[in-house]
Amino acid sequence: MIKFKMIFIVFLLLGVILAGCSSGSNAVEEPKPVSGDAQQTEGNKEEAEEKTEVQYYYTANEKGSISKIGAADNSIVTTIEVEGSAHNVQVSPDGKLIGATVVPGMGDHGGGHDGHGEVSAKAVFYSVESDELVQEVEVGNHPAHIVFTEDGKYAVVTNSEDNTASVINMDGFNVTDTVETGKGPHGFRISSDSKRAYIANMGEDTVSVINLETLKEEKRIKVGIAPVTTGITSDGKTLVAALNGENALAVVDLATDKVDKIPVGIGPAQVYIDEKGEFAYVANQGTEEAPSSSVTVIDLALRKAAAEIETGRGSHGVVTSPDNKRVYVTNMFEDTVSIIDKEQSKVIDTIEVKGVPNGISITD
Repeated sequence: MIKFKMIFIVFLLLGVILAGCSSGSNAVEEPKPVSGDAQQTEGNKEEAEEKTEVQYYYTANEKGSISKIGAADNSIVTTIEVEGSAHNVQVSPDGKLIGATVVPGMGDHGGGHDGHGEVSAKAVFYSVESDELVQEVEVGNHPAHIVFTEDGKYAVVTNSEDNTASVINMDGFNVTDTVETGKGPHGFRISSDSKRAYIANMGEDTVSVINLETLKEEKRIKVGIAPVTTGITSDGKTLVAALNGENALAVVDLATDKVDKIPVGIGPAQVYIDEKGEFAYVANQGTEEAPSSSVTVIDLALRKAAAEIETGRGSHGVVTSPDNKRVYVTNMFEDTVSIIDKEQSKVIDTIEVKGVPNGISITD
């Protein structure tokens, strides 16, 4: 009976999170023409510097759109409409594409357009420069997260209803392999050497380790109840997983698979490790009826919480900026994004993003 209740609780949590997770261009102004070879060289240098300063972050919005936001002033540059519910989003390593998972309409949470049940589950790819659709790729049922390998060769999509992951070859935008995982695969990250994906299986208490060279599941690591997403340090030594069913972050030593659990806020969803691998940021979502509104900062060296930062209701997606100065958090139950100053450990700005913002990603 106890075992039955535990299975029931895990699948109830899975349902809550999946329900909760469920064109114009912006041209860079050219520098003014100058004369002379030396001046032209200087002009090209200035143009290159100006382009590198243009940075965007993107949110996947469950009501059927992707928001492109300028990081300089936190203003929405473009809203890309999609057919269905945009669930998760990630910028490609070269900064040229934005990939997103799209689920057919998801009902109450406004997930997509009513009456579009015929919309296929897919991954979509848009140009960062022009915002134009580059390609759509059909994947498995209820695609959850999408992550690019660092070498740019693949994009991997978890299919939460199929217990599989689709491997998309980015040269031809086609699914070349489908890999079996644990139950309810959801959020994940890929090692910096592009060799392994660490997939959180929300329907059980494990993380699937997928070898991206053999395209097989190597093993499953038992981490705790209802892991939602994972993170992996750049040295490949430490894995983290947000445990929605335990209000904790699992920290795994990959040399031994030893697991430490650190208490966080209520109903943790996504987790993101900062650029230096020092801190993990855990977004605490709670539920729509009882939303949480915080991010827990975990010191990975000390294996303990370093701070709790107040955000907005239903904190879900989280990412840190490449310069390691900012943290961006989507607040699902109030349609906002919180911008956190890392040094101050507090929210310095909040912007409105309509349509139930879920996943979030930022350009380098």
